[in-house]
Order: sequence, then C-alpha cells, then structure tokens
Amino acid sequence: MPQTIVIKIGTSSLTHPVTGQLALATIASLVETLSELRQMGHQVVLVSSGAVGVGRTRLGLKTRPKTLSLKQAVAAVGQGRLMRVYDDLFSSLGETIAQVLLTRRDFVQRSCYVNVFNTFQELLQLGVIPIVNENDTVSTEELKFGDNDSLSAMVASLIEADWLFLLTDVDRLYSADPRSNPDAEPIISVDNMEEIAGQVNIGDSASSWGTGGMVTKINAATTATSAGVRTVITEGKNPGNILRILQGEPLGTQFTPQPSVGNARKRWIAHGLIALGKIYLDQGAVQAIMDQGKSLLAAGIAKVEGDFVSGEAVQLCNTLGEEVARGLVNYSSDELQQIQGQRSAEIPQILGYMGAETVIHRDNLVLL
Repeated sequence: MPQTIVIKIGTSSLTHPVTGQLALATIASLVETLSELRQMGHQVVLVSSGAVGVGRTRLGLKTRPKTLSLKQAVAAVGQGRLMRVYDDLFSSLGETIAQVLLTRRDFVQRSCYVNVFNTFQELLQLGVIPIVNENDTVSTEELKFGDNDSLSAMVASLIEADWLFLLTDVDRLYSADPRSNPDAEPIISVDNMEEIAGQVNIGDSASSWGTGGMVTKINAATTATSAGVRTVITEGKNPGNILRILQGEPLGTQFTPQPSVGNARKRWIAHGLIALGKIYLDQGAVQAIMDQGKSLLAAGIAKVEGDFVSGEAVQLCNTLGEEVARGLVNYSSDELQQIQGQRSAEIPQILGYMGAETVIHRDNLVLL
C-alpha cells in the first residue's frame, strides 16, 4: 500500500567527519533508496541538512560560523552546491526533485501554513521528490527551527505522513552514547514517550558538524508521534535500511504513533505555533478541558506567565507545571492577570468592556 514517507538526513551523515567533504557514496545510496521508494508507489519527502557544512568547506572555513550573518552567507554558498549534487544524482535515475526552503514563519502564520501544505500536495501528486531545508539565508533567531530534526517532524505532521525516518550517525537509540559508553543498551521500540526519561541518558551528543544530537531526535519523535506519524531512528550511512524496515525488519528504534490531535487546524495549533506564554490551571479546570470537553474559563486560571496578545498561542499547564493542552487565547496576558479566577459574568465590570465568554474556546484548544 502506497505511503507518505519523510526522510531526514543530517550533516554528520552527508559529510566526511575529518575533511567536511560530501560523502558521495552515502548520498548516492540515499538517492537510490528514495528512487526505489518512488518506484514502489510511495510519496517521498527528503529533509536534508548540509548547506552550512558544504558552504563552509567550499569557502575554506575551519570552524562553524559563529554569527548569524556569516552563517546565512555560508548557507547561501552551500545550498546551491548541495542541490546541484542531488539534482545530478536523482536525474540520472529519472527522478524530478524540487527545492523547498522553509522558515518557522511558514508554520506560525496560518495562511503560510496552508500554502505550504498545498505546495507539498501538488508536488507529491506530480511525482516530484521535495528536498526540504531550513532557509538559513533569511531565517532570524526568533523564527528558526533550531535543527532539521524539528523541521522534519513538523513537515511530517503537516503532510500527514505515515513514516518519519531520522537518519543519524548511530544505528539506533541507546541508553547512553554508545561511542563513549560501552555499556550503553540498545532500545528497539518506544510505545510511550514518557518511558524515555528513565531509559536514556541523553547528555550532549551533538556532533561537531551538525547542530542536533540525540535530544533533538527524541523531541522530533515526540512531535511526530503525537501527530500520528511512526518515527524511526536509524543509521544514515546505510540508507537501504529504510526499505528493510518498511518490510518489517527490526532495525533502528521505532516510536509508536499516538492518536492524532485531529484536523489540520488542530495540528497547526499543536505543532505549528510557538507558545508565547503559560496559563496555569486549577484542578477543576484541568478536569473540565481534559475529561469533559469544555472550553477554558477565567475562573479556572490560577496564574499567568509570559507576554502575549489575543489570538496568540499559549500553553495550558496543570498544578505541577506540566503542559496538558495548547490553544489560541482570547485575551492578552495583561487582561488575564486582571480576570484570572473570576466568573465570566464579572469580566465586563473588571475590564470595563465586554470580552469573550471563554478564555480559550474548545475549537481553538488541543489536548497534548
């Protein structure tokens, strides 16, 4: 049965660790694998890092760029070179590719989010393989994904993918970094993301060439599985493992998808937006939205954190500080600090004008 598959490959898998030059054998193997998936009828999206690494090598820079402006310039040099390599290899196998460069803004703004979705749908229906990267040349720190693991998870959620493969420099997830700890235990499958905290000592395993370590992959798996996407961490230097995993071989670490949050708008609220504040709820309010399907009222708010305006996204937390939901708020943080804990009928008198009856309407609220 044809499926939609997102594959993310990082800089450490695409380049040689010492020279920084492109690992052409790995890239060729990846291209062959993706082409074979396409021939099997699957829809394929590739999220590829490497622009900064390739640009750095091209310019003869010895260290990773420290300033945003230099990183943007280096990415501009490397992105064209990277796409040229992909285009040459895919064209030799008769495949058509497209470059899709995204920033966080494309997910935050609803109109942009819908446009990106429509573009992906058209490309996939045309039989094209979109190659996605963060648009480092124009991204600002406030609107960066931070790493392509997060980007790939958000793309997988956006297009309602069946699979997300995170290709990295180890063969699967371990209880500790296997490169430095010989006692690290392999983890074959994860059914509940809460299990990870007690099983894995993540540490700081970022490679010198990439921006993400295992922690970013676990965060990406959390995002993707909560959107109903089965996620796999496996070795990037053996892209052919993707085919073997799809055929049922127990390679890598598989994360079981969780029930999806719902329609496209709810997925956008859950995964596309940046939460700009926190609203802490009393136990009654938590039960009302979690168990009874209610909207959030001012009476159930215990505390407000952050600086936000009406229409922006906020996290809803229980008394322990754990996020239980996320939604679009009908009041600013200043207004909520005045009306928190108060009955809806008292809001006009407190604020001096008639506001919304609900702080967050059920239609704009997603349980996490």
